[in-house]
Order: sequence, then C-alpha cells, then structure tokens
Amino acid sequence: MTTSAQILPLVKDPERLESRLAEIPPEPGVYFMRDGSDRIIYIGKSRKLRSRVRSYFREGYTKSERIATMARQVTEIEFIVTDTEAEALALEANLIKQHQPYFNVLLKDDKKYPYLCITWSEDYPRIFITRKRQLGKEKDKFYGPYTDTGLLREILRISKRIFSLRQRPQPLFKDRPCLNYDMGRCPGVCQQLISPEEYRKTVQKVAMVFQGRTQELIDILTEQMQTAAEALNFESAARIRDQISGLKSLTADQKVSLPDDTVSRDAIALAADTQHACIQLFQIRAGQLVGRLAFVADAQAEPGAILQRVLEEHYQTADAVEIPAEILVQHELPDAEILADVLTQRKGRKVTIFTPQRQTKAELIEMVERNAQYELQRMQKLGDRNNQAMQDLADVLDLPDLPHRIEGYDISHIQGSNAVASQVVFIDGLPGKQHYRHYKIKNPTVTIGHSDDFASLAEVIQRRFRKYSEDTQLQRAGNPDWPDLIMIDGGKGQLSSVVTVLQEMNLLEDLRVVSLAKQREEIFLPGESQPLPTDAEQPGVQLLRRLRDEAHRFAVSFHRQQRSDKLRRSRLDEIPGLGHHRQKQLLGHFRSVDYIRQATPAQLAEVAGIGTRLAQEIYDYFHPA
Repeated sequence: MTTSAQILPLVKDPERLESRLAEIPPEPGVYFMRDGSDRIIYIGKSRKLRSRVRSYFREGYTKSERIATMARQVTEIEFIVTDTEAEALALEANLIKQHQPYFNVLLKDDKKYPYLCITWSEDYPRIFITRKRQLGKEKDKFYGPYTDTGLLREILRISKRIFSLRQRPQPLFKDRPCLNYDMGRCPGVCQQLISPEEYRKTVQKVAMVFQGRTQELIDILTEQMQTAAEALNFESAARIRDQISGLKSLTADQKVSLPDDTVSRDAIALAADTQHACIQLFQIRAGQLVGRLAFVADAQAEPGAILQRVLEEHYQTADAVEIPAEILVQHELPDAEILADVLTQRKGRKVTIFTPQRQTKAELIEMVERNAQYELQRMQKLGDRNNQAMQDLADVLDLPDLPHRIEGYDISHIQGSNAVASQVVFIDGLPGKQHYRHYKIKNPTVTIGHSDDFASLAEVIQRRFRKYSEDTQLQRAGNPDWPDLIMIDGGKGQLSSVVTVLQEMNLLEDLRVVSLAKQREEIFLPGESQPLPTDAEQPGVQLLRRLRDEAHRFAVSFHRQQRSDKLRRSRLDEIPGLGHHRQKQLLGHFRSVDYIRQATPAQLAEVAGIGTRLAQEIYDYFHPA
C-alpha cells in the first residue's frame, strides 16, 4: 500500500504535475498546497486559479526563496472555486486562520498593542480597552491595534466626558443610579432609565470618533445644535456645543500636509530584520491623522505579501464607512487588484491602491516607514535585553541552551485558608499569559490555622507533570509545553519538597529546577546547601526576580478572589438546598448578599435554577418570623 509519505513532490513527477494543473479551472477561487505528510503548507487566492497555480512551477518564474522552497515540497494541489474574487478573499482569510499554513504570512498576536472594543451584541453596549481580540460574537467591534496606549485611554476618557455613557462596569446600587447619573455623566443604564435604542445612538457617536469620522460627527452635532437653538431649547443647544468643543480638542494639532485634504486615505509601510516585520498603518481623514495602528509578522515573506496580508485582515472586519478612498502602500501588492475590487464593492465607490513615487504622498510613506523603523528598533532592543538575560541565566545555571520556556510557581494563603498556587510562564524572557494556570490546593492537611507550603508546592508540581509520569510515550524534550527551567519561590526547603516529588515521578533528570530565596535573591540548586555565587542585579537573576514577582502577583490575586467568593457565600451556605451552583446563579444575578436579602420571593424565583419553593426558603432565611 502506498502512503502519502511515499508520494513524490510534483516537481519531480512532471507528468502528474501537468495532469493536475490541467484539472484546475481558470476561475476565481482558493487553492491549497499539501506536502508529503498531507499537511496544508500554503493557501492562496486568485482571479484565475489555473494561471496562478501554474506560475509556481514555471521555469524562470521570479519568486522568493521561501515560495520556491514551498513549491519543491508540494505533493498535492486542491482548490475551491468561488463565484467572485470577494468570496475568494474572504475564504482565503478564514482558511489561513483555521489551518495556519507554514509558508503563509502569519500575523503575530502581539499583546503589547491594545484594541478598543464596543460590544454591539449587548442591549447596552460596553466600551473598553483590551489586549485580547476575541471574535466570538460577530456584532462586537474591535478598533486597533493602537500604538499609543496613553493616547487611546485619553481619547476614551474624553469621549466619556463629552457623551453621557455608562461609567461603571457593574451597578453600585441595586435600586437607584449612582452619583454619575446626578452629574449628567451617565444616563442611568443600571436602572434602564434610557432605552437601549437611545443609548446605542450615543455609543454610535463614540464609534464615529474611532472610525475617523470626527468631522462628520461635528457637522451632525452642529446641525442638531442649530435646530435646538431655533426651537429655543437653549439647554440642549449648550450641551451639544460643549460636545462639539470637546471633539475639536481631540483633533487639534494633528494636521497632515497633503494637497487634497478632502480624500480619506490609509498609508502603510514596514521595516524588517531577519526575524520580524513591524508594520505601521496611518489613518488620515480630512487631512488629519486620526489613528496609527501597528502589526507584527514574520519577515520571511516578501514585503508586498506582508502588506497585502495586513490590509486584508484589517479591512475584513471594517465597516464600509471606515474604508478609505485611497490606500498608499510602500511596496506593490501581489493581489492589489482583487483587494481594490473587493473594497470598492463594500464601500460602494471606487477604492484605489497604489505605490506613490514622488512628491507629498511619497513623503507620507517615508514618514510611515520611519515610524515602523523606530518600532522595529524598540523591538530589537527589547529582544537584545531579553537575550542577554537568558544568556546570563544559562551561564549561571550551566544550561545547554537558552531557556526558551521558564515556569515559576508560588503559593498564597492566610494561615492555611483558601490556599492556592500559581504557575506563570515566560517565553523568551517575556510573560506568556496564555500559559498561566491557577491551582486550588487539595491537600486535606492544609486547613485554616495549618499551612504547609512544602506539601502544597509538591502537590502542584505533581499535578502539573502527572501526564508525563503516567504516559512514558509522551515526548518531553522538544515539546512546546515542556519547560527548560522551573523556578520555585522559596529557599532550600521548598526546593527539596519539589525535588522529592520529581524523583518519585522519575522526571528529575529531565527537568531543571531551582529556587529563588527572597531575602538575598539567592539561587539554590537541588542537593546544594549553599546558594550560587551570583549578584542580585545581574541580568539572569533579574529575569528570575521578574518571574518570581509575577508568580507572586498572580497567586495573590487568585487567593483574594477565592477569599472574596468564600466571604460572599458564607451566609448562603447556611441555607438548606442551596448548593454551590445555585449560589453562583444568585450572586451573578443580584451581585451581593445584601441585594439577595432585600429581594422578594418573586424576584428570587426569576433566577435560573431557583424555583418558587426554594425562593421562599431563601426569603424566610433572611426574614425569620
């Protein structure tokens, strides 16, 4: 039986290659390249599938070394025909996100750049800043990522001052609005004193600011102010006047010198080294720079392909009004015509994409490129500093390679109560928060008044690496989940307890573990009575200190959360028939035990899982006869 691993690459089987190419139609669509292991290694789109795919295997065709390497590995080609180029572009984007092909341009999930999120999926949309772009709900809208966090926060703060918006994530009182309502800063969302329709109109005005439509919003408000004044509604006119004044302050001193300041345009450029490409996208509306976005990608692809990928992903979720009439690019895009046609259809008017060669627009691209270069230099400095710290740590601990993944562990409790542990992870010297974990200590001997950090650390390490001990077939070295170094917060005692459990699991030889004592920032190794001769200020020790401090912060925050939850549930535990799940339902609905105490049986019964009978029991508990 012939397996896929034995199939020759198409470049070494000309007859099969030609036969396969002949089967591909000259229509728009998406194509897949698979290797000998049947993995998808490249996904592309084209107006004419046959011509595009054939070009990869044509002698003398100019292509990057990366794409040439990909073509030499292809053993199978698949395709999906679409009706339009727009469908092909959207399908390609979704498939790339799903399969993450190695040879495609993949944008990095860079957590240092924040987004602004508006939750249009909710009746009363929330507006907040986040570093996690979660596309779980289609109606929710993300703007960014923004390079200047301080400026983004200031714009949001001013927007909340200009417009009457919800100021608190949770209500302060159950039966009345807070002081923000009396001051006119909040329309009373918590008590539904404003309808969802009216509130969404206000939020839409804030969205226009982040869509770069500030001048359009000012024009609308100016007309509303004049109408209010003509109707002798001077209080409303004065309020709108103040809003216009605040909006004008947002765009002050942001003028960009261009010959035609009536045209909306985006300008995109990049700067790259051998590893990373830093991309900057300037959003210019009515001659004003209204936004500066940033992206990071691998630098192994051609610059034009990187810019194409960034623009496709950026405009994929953009509203029609956010798409500019002109897009200035630093390098020619491989599929500029397809992208321009798709954006033109969505916007309803012509969108042009071109590379300016001279005069003011070329100077604008140079300015964007210069900003991208500064961002790249900052990334390089940060990378150099982390590499220096990891190299120093490798030298101190005599590690064979730089510690790519370092895990830190800490315990938090108050005299044994609510004991928890934290696992934090640094990847290449930087926090990898997606890998952080919490643990609730299950040891029955750890109770109120009796703590045991040694046993607690041993329990956490045993739970963390249990699967590797139980299944000897699991790969350890080379596994991305396998740490190069483990750091325990504590001294010789804490380290010894961890070493003992790793010996029992037959993992000590495969794991490098140390402890960092707080008093003198001393590093202890297993079996050694004296700490290593290190300086607390040297780069490697500072890296461990940052890891230790982050593990401590993460453990303490989780402990406080557990303690708060327990305090909130303490009285509810006394009610017969009210288990942990129903307690969570009640607290999620009423927010506090005080509000539960004030609720009527009918209000209690409205909570999911709380029937009429249990609602009466809860009411009777708080209101004894």
